[in-house]
Amino acid sequence: MKHSPALGSLIDALRALPGVGPKSAQRMAFHLLHEARADARVLSQSLAQALERVGRCSRCRMLTEGPLCPTCANPQRDASTLCIVESPADVVAIERSGGYRGHYFVLMGHLSPIDGVGPEQLGVGELETLLDTGAIKEVILATNPTVEGEVTAHFLSELVRSHGVAASRIAHGVPVGGELEYVDGGTLAHALAGRQALS
Repeated sequence: MKHSPALGSLIDALRALPGVGPKSAQRMAFHLLHEARADARVLSQSLAQALERVGRCSRCRMLTEGPLCPTCANPQRDASTLCIVESPADVVAIERSGGYRGHYFVLMGHLSPIDGVGPEQLGVGELETLLDTGAIKEVILATNPTVEGEVTAHFLSELVRSHGVAASRIAHGVPVGGELEYVDGGTLAHALAGRQALS
């Protein structure tokens, strides 16, 4: 069935969201237009407002409304430690853990030559400027444990070391409270490769 131009355009726009296929986009569009028109207006206004006001932190590239994000503006954070992540969602996840008090650098992606994503798109020049200040003593590479994430981490570790800064990689392995029989093979392989000696 062919949709009206406005409805078709809305469905196509919703399909741009990650993990949303044609049927899910159609279901969302029908819901917003039929059962939730007031919510749709709020969503539309909030999206327009966010697009107008939200940009990137001038230091770490996190999404924020001011020149600096709250983390970079907080003098209580440890300025000697920098955690490099792929996305703003990774910052939120690490902050939720409560175990990290340093600063961040958000790549907004990972190296992917096929998709035209190289060091320039990841803000490597800005990262080098931060490293050149001399304030950073350790960089923690917290990219995802995917092929692209590992390649990105390897590239960044070489770059960081070339600036005389220590580089470390977050551990990947068996989750706390997990049972080995339920852990996938790739995770177990990472856990075995990253094993540590007992003191």
